[in-house]
Amino acid sequence: MTQDSTVLLETVAGVARITLNRPDKLNSFTRAMHAELREALSRVESDESIRAVVLQGAGRGFCAGQDLADLSFEPGAMTDLGQLIHEQFNPLVRRLQALPKPVVAKVRGIAAGAGANLALACDLVVAARSASFLQAFVNIGLVPDSGGTWLLPRAVGRARALGLAMLGEKLPAPQAEQWGLIWRCVDDDRLDAEVDALALRLAAMPTRALAAIKQAVAHAATSDLDTQLDLERGLQSRLGASHDYAEGVAAFLAKRPPRFEGR
Repeated sequence: MTQDSTVLLETVAGVARITLNRPDKLNSFTRAMHAELREALSRVESDESIRAVVLQGAGRGFCAGQDLADLSFEPGAMTDLGQLIHEQFNPLVRRLQALPKPVVAKVRGIAAGAGANLALACDLVVAARSASFLQAFVNIGLVPDSGGTWLLPRAVGRARALGLAMLGEKLPAPQAEQWGLIWRCVDDDRLDAEVDALALRLAAMPTRALAAIKQAVAHAATSDLDTQLDLERGLQSRLGASHDYAEGVAAFLAKRPPRFEGR
């Protein structure tokens, strides 16, 4: 990847920083950017030294969703939006949810349309106080996609989800935090430091346990209690045989900080 790439990948101290790099277009998606993001995620998945991921946008915004200029509106040759979602956005959301490493969305400026739901598909969202989230779909006659209709009501409840989706109004980051839609809202000049500290903290934690937590919480959304109890039992049995569990117990007994290795 070069500075001209639409997606940049940098790895430092066990943290991979993936940057959507179309700042002049508010990092809106093209098919080319999807392809480069898939490549970046493949590298993150295959590199065991990477233990946490930050997803961010270059410039003044996080992501404005789909770039309409990358679609065809010619009569008889219009882009099939369902096919586009099936081939590009849905696999991306599924991949982020299943990634066995924690993903932090760092949101500056606007996160709109699929860009908003891309952020919400990450594990933790940290946003600048001036940032905002916009379910822009209804403003062009569409329904929220990229998991929006699944994520929103589970995060903020039916009434607020319908309001966000049907009215297509910006939700300021402080209110998003109050509603429980995002993990944290911080002052703009503290965003970089807060996300860096959080990512480094996650990278030093027991990676397999974090991956299991992701799996269990995602499963709980469509599970009954008995099924969830069985899942927890299985995950705990597996984690109980891990290096990091042994290290965590040894550190606790020795009254010292643990040195987790992600295995």
